[in-house]
Amino acid sequence: MTANSNLSPDPTEPQSAAKQAALIGAATETRIAWLTIIFGAIAAIAATVWHRRDWATGLAFGAALAWLNFRWLARGLDALAADSTAQTGLQKPQVPVVTYFLAAFRYVLIALGVYVIFKVLSVPLVSLLLGLCALGAATIAASIYEIAKPLDQ
Repeated sequence: MTANSNLSPDPTEPQSAAKQAALIGAATETRIAWLTIIFGAIAAIAATVWHRRDWATGLAFGAALAWLNFRWLARGLDALAADSTAQTGLQKPQVPVVTYFLAAFRYVLIALGVYVIFKVLSVPLVSLLLGLCALGAATIAASIYEIAKPLDQ
């Protein structure tokens, strides 16, 4: 590396390419997280304008659950990556059982949240499920943005 390497990393060096990829990935994760909330809020506002407060509530709670699910997924994958990196020299790296439990428990919490919101607030189940789709819409939008305007240029 040269003396100016801190200002503009050489993409041909593996270390700087890995750091650049990590920065791009982190930016995309952040974009997906806030787009999930924005899409859920837009959908909830639209439902409110159409005088469907029950749908607005379901869409908002569904988007919030989708955002939580995404945050938990990101934390779980970061922990898994850290565990696997720490065991680089081993022939058969061991993944802690807690990692598998937390991955499954995340889905249990989301399902429990949907059930409680559906029963307690009496919102349409479809509105909750459509709110959960805000994560998918955010992921698609962030991917299109990355294709149209990559960060590495």
